[in-house]
Amino acid sequence: FKLLGFLDVKSVPCSRESVLYGSVGSLVVGLGHFLATSRVRRSCDFAVGGFICTMLGYWFYCRYNLAQHRIRQRMLKEGMRNKILFEGSSLDPERKQTGNEGSNS
Repeated sequence: FKLLGFLDVKSVPCSRESVLYGSVGSLVVGLGHFLATSRVRRSCDFAVGGFICTMLGYWFYCRYNLAQHRIRQRMLKEGMRNKILFEGSSLDPERKQTGNEGSNS
């Protein structure tokens, strides 16, 4: 579905989870404040604030983890490419270097 008419929640990474966690955070904060004070309007204000804080907090957390995951994937891909490229050559770091490798006389 589209949030606010223009943000497609399915195609943006982390947006669906952020909205879901934000709604749960809104419910918890609003209901908790209402049970503590019995003030409806103020509890609704706290619920909106809880939604925004929870949604943005999870959004940044999720995006940070996604960026870390993509960096690890890129490093692994580069390592696999280098392993295939240098395997069996003199530049292979796993190959044991011996003193009489170059002299066959």
